[in-house]
Amino acid sequence: MSFRLISCLCIVIAAQYGDALSIERSNNRYVKLPVVHSTNRQVFAKVYEDKRAISTVPLAKRSDVAYYAKLNIGTPAQSVYVQLDTGSFELWVNPDCTNLQGTSDVRFCDAVGHYDPSSSSSAVQLSSTKTLRYGIGSANIQYVTDTVGLAGTDALLQNVQFGVAFETTDEFSGILGIGHGENVTIRYKNMIDQLAAQGVTQTKAFSLALGSKSEQEGAIIFGGLDTSKFTGTLQTQPIIPAGNSPDGVPRYWIDMQSLSITPPSGNTKQYPNTSMEVFLDSGATLTLLPTTLANAIAADFGADATDSNGFYPVDCDFNNQSGTLNFDFTGVTIRVPYREIVREIQTSFGLQCYLGISPSDDFALLGDTMLRSAYAVFDQTNNAIHLAQYSNCGSNEKEITAQTDLGSVKGDCQAPNFQAANSDSDPLSPSNGTGVGASNSPDSGASWDLGLDKWVLIWAAIIHCGTGFLI
Repeated sequence: MSFRLISCLCIVIAAQYGDALSIERSNNRYVKLPVVHSTNRQVFAKVYEDKRAISTVPLAKRSDVAYYAKLNIGTPAQSVYVQLDTGSFELWVNPDCTNLQGTSDVRFCDAVGHYDPSSSSSAVQLSSTKTLRYGIGSANIQYVTDTVGLAGTDALLQNVQFGVAFETTDEFSGILGIGHGENVTIRYKNMIDQLAAQGVTQTKAFSLALGSKSEQEGAIIFGGLDTSKFTGTLQTQPIIPAGNSPDGVPRYWIDMQSLSITPPSGNTKQYPNTSMEVFLDSGATLTLLPTTLANAIAADFGADATDSNGFYPVDCDFNNQSGTLNFDFTGVTIRVPYREIVREIQTSFGLQCYLGISPSDDFALLGDTMLRSAYAVFDQTNNAIHLAQYSNCGSNEKEITAQTDLGSVKGDCQAPNFQAANSDSDPLSPSNGTGVGASNSPDSGASWDLGLDKWVLIWAAIIHCGTGFLI
């Protein structure tokens, strides 16, 4: 973690009954893996059946709630969900659910699945162990090797090394770290390395579209990208070398040029002294900014100070307004609508809203509250991140090859109409604008009767039809 249809109808229905129809594969060397938000109640329905438990300790109040992907591990395959984390480097599974405090945390932990090496004929337990420490929580792991399949695809990796936890603290899921791997941060091949080494991808690059709040889900494409998920041309941002980065660790550090706010009036206000190094972390819900800057932004949202939990309470009416927070990088400005930067949490006292930014003087981190509005290609092969404004206008997937000039790839979508944004209109995904705070928003969704696996299969079928900070 850190401080995540009519021609297709028969496929969608059949997806409830087996994995075979959810296979995502092309002749090209890339694979697409669905990712879903932890508070998506259509997918994680059983977690939210006890409304009293949710009101007592809402999962969404955890600072490490993020996006999840499904892996099939071992022979026969055992399905587990892991948190997708660009801020760490290793894969591990099996959190200890017994020492969690909140009932909803325990329910979620139980729902992500459990892997038993002794039940896999292809598992090999290694003698080495390690302690992984995160901004919140830790995991003591023993390494194993086994087959790892990406759910909804026919990609099956052999002899993948990962950790099986025998003790965890304050962790309710395993983590899929997709930062730098072998000979950079660790001594063995991580998932990104293995995908390239085993010929699934041609380069060590992947694209990430988390999707807007009303969409509740997105996709990661290993070795490929989707030009119908962004507008404009991808702009290349060099990754800052570890030796020059704020923490000296090889992460996805890049330079941000400035930060500004455009309220509904359209009069943009530039915040001073906002040129800084930031790193992109899908494993973090919140965006962390220097205290002075965070306080200034919060003041523009009517918040005088943080509450006892370190959050800035704001008026939920900001979800109905058309303003944006603007993150400026070389060649591109990522505009984040108010409705994406404001978090809604359903409690026993009703809907409460908080700014999706938190103060931190240790480092600047762009978490999910910012990344949902960006399309990012993480390119380890060329030590760069290629950014564009996220916009969803369909599906048009392309392989990333050694010859691909990512800095010249243009998106298919028109620029979002941010001025038209309101509670019933999603500028990032117009066809999915069902409204913030409605029954399908990530922090306050309604429960469905279908189980976890069935909903992910349905989601994968629809997509097939074309529709961590680790310390």
